[in-house]
Amino acid sequence: MEFDVVIVGAGPAGLSSACKLLQLAQDKGQELSVCVVEKGSEVGAHILSGAILEPSALNELFPDWQAMGAPLNTPVVKDEVHILRGPESGIPLPGFFIPKPMHNEGNYIVSLGNVCRWLAEQAESLGAEVFPGFAAAEVLYNDDGSVKGIATGDMGVGADGEPKDGYMPGMELHAKYTIFSEGCRGHLGKQLISKYNLDADAVSQHYGIGIKELWDIPADKHQPGLVLHGSGWPLTGNASGGWFLYHGDNNQVVVGLIVDLNYDNPHLSPFDEFQRLKHHPVLKQHLAGGSRVSYGARAVEKGGLFALPSMSMPGALLIGCDAGTMNYSKIKGSHTAMKSGMLAAETIFAELSTTAEGSKQLPMDDNFKASWLYDELYRARNFGAAMHKLGFWFGAAYNWVEQNLFGGKLPINFKDDSPDYAQMKPASQMPSIDYPKADGVISFDKLSSVFLSGTNHEEDQPCHLVLKDGSLPLGANLANWDEPAQRYCPAGVYEIIEDESGTPQFQINGQNCLHCKTCDIKDPSQNITWVVPEGAGGPSYPNM
Repeated sequence: MEFDVVIVGAGPAGLSSACKLLQLAQDKGQELSVCVVEKGSEVGAHILSGAILEPSALNELFPDWQAMGAPLNTPVVKDEVHILRGPESGIPLPGFFIPKPMHNEGNYIVSLGNVCRWLAEQAESLGAEVFPGFAAAEVLYNDDGSVKGIATGDMGVGADGEPKDGYMPGMELHAKYTIFSEGCRGHLGKQLISKYNLDADAVSQHYGIGIKELWDIPADKHQPGLVLHGSGWPLTGNASGGWFLYHGDNNQVVVGLIVDLNYDNPHLSPFDEFQRLKHHPVLKQHLAGGSRVSYGARAVEKGGLFALPSMSMPGALLIGCDAGTMNYSKIKGSHTAMKSGMLAAETIFAELSTTAEGSKQLPMDDNFKASWLYDELYRARNFGAAMHKLGFWFGAAYNWVEQNLFGGKLPINFKDDSPDYAQMKPASQMPSIDYPKADGVISFDKLSSVFLSGTNHEEDQPCHLVLKDGSLPLGANLANWDEPAQRYCPAGVYEIIEDESGTPQFQINGQNCLHCKTCDIKDPSQNITWVVPEGAGGPSYPNM
C-alpha cells in the first residue's frame, strides 16, 4: 500500500503529526494520504501516562479544542509536594521551595488514553486512515539506504515459526516519508538510531519505570483537581524517583511511582517499592475505602536535551518519546511529544509541497532548534543530570536556583553519560530488601495487578522477548546480580524456577508482558531485545 506519509504509533506525537499534516493540506487545497498504524487493539489501549497535560501544543493544533469536546475536564486547582522521610513521616514543601516548572497552574488532569482516542477521531475526520491492531515489525529501505516504509507483522504464526490456520501475512506500507512515534524505547526507533548513528552527538539516554494504578474512591473523599507529587521514602541508597497522586474525573484517583533505572541494588523491585509506598499516610488517606480498577507500567525517558538523537534520517523522522522529548523538569512529555509531531508535519509538508520526490534528508533538527520546544528543553537540560551528579539535596538546590532565579539559563552544563544498565552492582555487595506481604486492600501482588491491565497475547506465537545469548540469565546474571529481571519487571514475566531435578531454569512468561520496555533497558548484560508481538497483543488500558 502506497501513502504520502506513514506514521508508526497512535500516541500524542503521531496523531498530532497526522492532524497537522492534513490541516496543512486542507489549507493549501492539496490531496495528501496519511496512514497511522497502532499495535494496540484500539487507539489508547497501550497509552499510559500520569497524566497532567499542559495544553500549549493542543492550543496550537486545535485552538477551539474546548468547543470540540476534547477530554480535558479537570483543571488543576491545588498543587502539593511532599518529601517522605520514612514510612510514617513526611515534609510538605511550601510553594516557594518548588522549582517553577513543577507548578501546574493552567494544566489539566487527564487520561492520556482518552486524549489520544479524541485525537484519532480528529485525524480520521481530517482524512487520515488509522489502523489499530497492526504492529509495525520491520523497517523497509530503498536501494539508496533511505527509509521506504514499514512492514506490519505476520498474524497467525505459531511458536515454532510455522503458519497456523488463519495465517495472514503482514503488509508493506510504502511512503514518501515515514514518521516513527512508537513511544519510549521504540524497537524500530532503537534500530534506526543505531543504523544512522543518530545519537553520535548525544550522551546516554536515561530512563525511569513508571507504575500506575487507577482507583475508584468514595465521592466524599474526591477532590477534583488536587495534585500531589513527592519523592524520598521508600527509595533509599542510590535509588531515586518520584511519586504522584491525582484526583481526576468521575470519583477516580490515579497513583503511581517512577523509579529511575540507574539504581545500583539488584535486589530492588520497583513494583514492590510502589506497593509499600501506598501505605504511607500521605497517600493512603486518599485510597482508603476505595477500590483499584486498573494497573499498568511504562518506561519513560528522562535524559533531556543532551540525550536527544538527531530526529532526521533519509526518508524518515523520529519524534516524541521515541526520540526522548520529555521535559523532566516538568515531569511532562505529552505537550512536547505533540509539538515534535507538529514540527515533523510542517517539515514534511514543506518538502512535499515543493517536489514529488521523497526519501530525502529533512531539516527537522533545524526546525526543532528554531521552536519553543527546543527552548523549553534547553531550559530543562540540567534538571535530571544535576540530581545524578550532585545527589538529591544538592541537585534539588541547584535546580531551584537555576529554574527560579535564572529561568533555566545558567551557563553550566551537567551531562551524565553513564548508561542506566551499567550501574548495577553485584548482589553480594548490596543489602537485600525485605518487602512486606501485600494486604489485598492497599497493596497487591503482581499477577492480580497484571490481570487488571487487561493484558493478553496469543499464546502460540514466537516469543517477543528475544535473548541474544540463552546462557546469560543462568550464567552471568544469576551469578552476579541474582538475575534482576525477576524484580525489575513489573509484570512477573521473568522467573527462575527449578525443574524436577532441582536444576534452575530461566522462564519467560511472555503472556504477562505490559510492553513497558524495562527489560530492554535495564538488563545488565544487555541480553534482552524487545520486539513487537502479534498485533493487538498486550495491555488493554481503559482510561489510563
